[in-house]
Amino acid sequence: MTSSTVTSSQPHRPPRPNLAFRRLRGRRSPAEFAAEVRRAAREIGEQVSCDARYIGRVEAGEIRCPNYAYERVFLHMFPGRTLTDLGFTPRSAVRGRAARPAVPADGPAGFGGPAHATSETRGAHDPYDPQDPYETYDDYEESDVLRRAFMTGGGATVAAASLGPFGLALDATAAPRPGHRVGTAEAGALEEAVRRIRLLDDRHGADGLYRRAAAPLRAAYALLDAGTTRQTTADRLHSGAGELAISVGWLAHDSGRFDDARSHYAEALATARMNGDAALEAHAFCNTAFLARDAGRPREAVRAAQAAQRIARPLGSPRLMSLLALREAGGWAGLADRTGCEQVLARAQALYERGPSDADPEWMSFYGEAELEGLEAQVWSALGDWSRAARHAARAAHLQDPHFTRNIALYTAELADDLARGGRPDEAAAAGLRVLDLLGEVQSSRIQTMLAGTARVLLPHRRASGVSQFLERHASMPRTA
Repeated sequence: MTSSTVTSSQPHRPPRPNLAFRRLRGRRSPAEFAAEVRRAAREIGEQVSCDARYIGRVEAGEIRCPNYAYERVFLHMFPGRTLTDLGFTPRSAVRGRAARPAVPADGPAGFGGPAHATSETRGAHDPYDPQDPYETYDDYEESDVLRRAFMTGGGATVAAASLGPFGLALDATAAPRPGHRVGTAEAGALEEAVRRIRLLDDRHGADGLYRRAAAPLRAAYALLDAGTTRQTTADRLHSGAGELAISVGWLAHDSGRFDDARSHYAEALATARMNGDAALEAHAFCNTAFLARDAGRPREAVRAAQAAQRIARPLGSPRLMSLLALREAGGWAGLADRTGCEQVLARAQALYERGPSDADPEWMSFYGEAELEGLEAQVWSALGDWSRAARHAARAAHLQDPHFTRNIALYTAELADDLARGGRPDEAAAAGLRVLDLLGEVQSSRIQTMLAGTARVLLPHRRASGVSQFLERHASMPRTA
């Protein structure tokens, strides 16, 4: 009997690199080009979670034909060109499907109607459907288990089980079938889960999302236990599970659950060491250093950041080394070592100025000039240099891509606190009000804690212009559970 989930009998073809798409990227790094794709998507009202790895997979030929959302974005970026001009395989030739009508920029006719499944349709969604939220890859067979565990879904039932507008639907019971050997579909879905969580955190912050993210993490380690026949797939699974542990750890970290975060980072570190994954190990130490700084263990922060730098040095990414230097500077600031901070900050700046490279890890897509300024602001704030901290925080908020709502709120909260402690209550209140305006979109205990501290500093200035308005709005702000 023909099933909707039957694996195609077509033989596996090695991917052919997409040289045309690579030429279009030019001298931009994959991360920089991915940022341009996201900006172009916003221009036409699309929502894609494009990152450096997605660009790499397109250029490697692993994505022979993009889904309709990406198609609209690419054709918007390169007007006058067709998908074939961009190096993709015609949709009619992919997996033997019949050609479908072109989709207009404002969406297909009958948007929201039922999918027209064929005998090769995998699961409930057509992977080429413009509504498909999973951004599936045409050469990978979908896993229903991973689809439930990691991806978003549509409809009232899924929405009720998801994190409201965040759309991260989970199934805590998801697990590989007995005797099932895990393959590239599961590895790809696991990697996409990491991207999804990072995207949701960038937009909305960690609170609430953390509890929802625990189920895919359990499913990820169940996949490792299930085993796989290929070492390359096993490596991808270990790396994906470790990165997911770090992502879930960050959600715990940002929502004030430091013990949970420490456990998740340790889990990622163990996974990295078992698999000999230096990039994952450096990432785990990077986040461990950040957590140690926030938890009031500055000497541990310095040691973890230095360990990360030793591991990361052979990886060949100056931007990664720059970020790790900033993690070290945060530790020195906690130890009140101004000289040590200045030396490490200078190294971080010099490394950053070397520019991006193909060796930059995918997870570092957040690390641009805005983040550099924001982390330096935190260092000067820890040292009590409020005016310098405020200058860097203001630059960070100004430079941040509007897509990263959570970071804009964070940098502006840092600015408000630095201004308040630096004796500029009017400006602090104005910045604090801007943060309050963003808290309808962002849920972050870190930001709420910073605002609470700012409010306490501003209490003696409640009669100053704007301060009373900020204090009243802050007092009436609902607190996250």
